[in-house]
Amino acid sequence: MKKIKTAVIGTGYLGKFHAQKYASLANSELVGVCDINAELCQDIAKQYNVPAYTDYHELISKVDAVSIAVPTLAHYEVTQVFLKNGIHVLLEKPITPTVNEAEILINIAKQKDLVFQIGHLERFNPALKALEGLLDNPRFIESFRLAPFKLRGSDVNVVLDMMIHDIDIIQNIIQSPIVHIDASGACVLSNELDIVNARLKFANGAVANVTASRVSVKTERKLRIFQHNAYLSLDLQDKKLTCYHKGTGEMFPGIPDIVSDEKFFEQGDSLRDEIIAFLDAITHKTTPIITGEHGKAALATAIEITNIIHAQAK
Repeated sequence: MKKIKTAVIGTGYLGKFHAQKYASLANSELVGVCDINAELCQDIAKQYNVPAYTDYHELISKVDAVSIAVPTLAHYEVTQVFLKNGIHVLLEKPITPTVNEAEILINIAKQKDLVFQIGHLERFNPALKALEGLLDNPRFIESFRLAPFKLRGSDVNVVLDMMIHDIDIIQNIIQSPIVHIDASGACVLSNELDIVNARLKFANGAVANVTASRVSVKTERKLRIFQHNAYLSLDLQDKKLTCYHKGTGEMFPGIPDIVSDEKFFEQGDSLRDEIIAFLDAITHKTTPIITGEHGKAALATAIEITNIIHAQAK
């Protein structure tokens, strides 16, 4: 099996895990890691016995594919260099700071016939993947994504840092254009929005109520889906899916009873699964599970939510 030559650009919190996965996979040959922080980069490079770089341009002639885990504001600048040079890219979310930049990257990838995958990691959560076959025209979705404050990620607001995961999931489930958004939020511990609630109304009549907070005392990632024949409750943190649906009514004739089916899933390794999917798409020349278009769609909604809240504050 021909190995794909890989590298990681950005060896911070997320990047170091990307390097770990690439180094462990049979069809990947990790050929280097890169970060402007030379000391940090050297530490990661030594773990996997690969060269360390502080200038990502030096890797262009050495790699087939890269993961890019640099700060969001640098996503466009770094990614376009690799795509223009014919290198496949797995880019951490959000895709870019602006929709226009996202469109440019998507077009370059198409012109070069490259795999361009966006790191919406939650799509590889086993509890979410178990929804396949259970969804039947959902009418209302409720999501909660709560976490204690961390400095990491605070360079963008909570919509782009956390809520964008649920925006991506919900838009992928409903697959209908958004026709109206109501939103509110506040800055609490940073200069960016730290807690936000948004209500999304879709063209097919479905509604989603989405909440994200990075100033919570607990960590919670929950999704509740209501459709005509069932209520699906997902705990994405604990990897649990509970399906509630109408029973036979035998217990109380004339009164429908509710039957529940609860499933627990192994914690697994979603990042490993994400990278395996990326490498498989390269090998088999297939469309990645989370495309640049998916990343752009989630970004556009996140930006609109942000703009609505900022407009209210003026």
